[in-house]
Amino acid sequence: MEPGWIDRSAALPFYAQLKELLLPQLGSVWKVGERLPGEVSLCEQYGVSRTVVRQALDELEGEGRIVRRKGQGTFVAARKVDESLFQSMTGLHEDVAARGSVLVSAVRRLEFAPATADAARELEVEEGSPLLHLERLRYVNDEPWALTSTWLPHQVAPGLLDEDLTRQSLYALLEDKYGVSLDHGRRLVEAVPAAPSVAEALGVDAHDPVLLLRSTAWDQEGRPVEYFTAYHRADRSRFQVHVRRRRRSGAPPSMLVSDSAD
Repeated sequence: MEPGWIDRSAALPFYAQLKELLLPQLGSVWKVGERLPGEVSLCEQYGVSRTVVRQALDELEGEGRIVRRKGQGTFVAARKVDESLFQSMTGLHEDVAARGSVLVSAVRRLEFAPATADAARELEVEEGSPLLHLERLRYVNDEPWALTSTWLPHQVAPGLLDEDLTRQSLYALLEDKYGVSLDHGRRLVEAVPAAPSVAEALGVDAHDPVLLLRSTAWDQEGRPVEYFTAYHRADRSRFQVHVRRRRRSGAPPSMLVSDSAD
């Protein structure tokens, strides 16, 4: 197929050819956030019908390469970043640093607060008991990425209220300064609609899908030492998981299915 043109003798459908022609231009000819030419312009440029153009754009949108905004047009989407913190005992700070990016946190709350029902259950305390509560809006390369709410027992990090967590890794701080030996954790991820407060913080529209990560961490003595929830922009990140077939019976299920009536 000649570069830049639809090969009308090829077996590959026109929409698939058009998709392949547009792909290398996303991020180069049209930068992230820039608007693509309209459907009519693409029809004229490549000599195809609007049906072909729409099919090609549907494919690109499904792969997260473009974003369509009603009444505004089609824009180049930022590439999603694979995050490994779902599968390993790392924090977002360590995960971002490993990719060579810069993470800065805006600390929105750092105080003692009554334990919510979820935090109390995960940290094995009475609901309403005072816990350290840390809320941060995390920025990757100056862009809002995740809104996290972390709960810890006071004895785990008694001086945490005096720490500057703008650029520090909480996990590194717990291990290096407070002697917490993190050992294992349980993490669940699901897609949820963004509540208005979450949407405002992350710079998305209310009810847009976001990825909600829930995590509980235990130390080497088997004590729960941290519980957090994190809302991640679904248009900026995805979780990468490596799997291995277990040969023994009795393994916990890796997929939990919630009853829609819950």
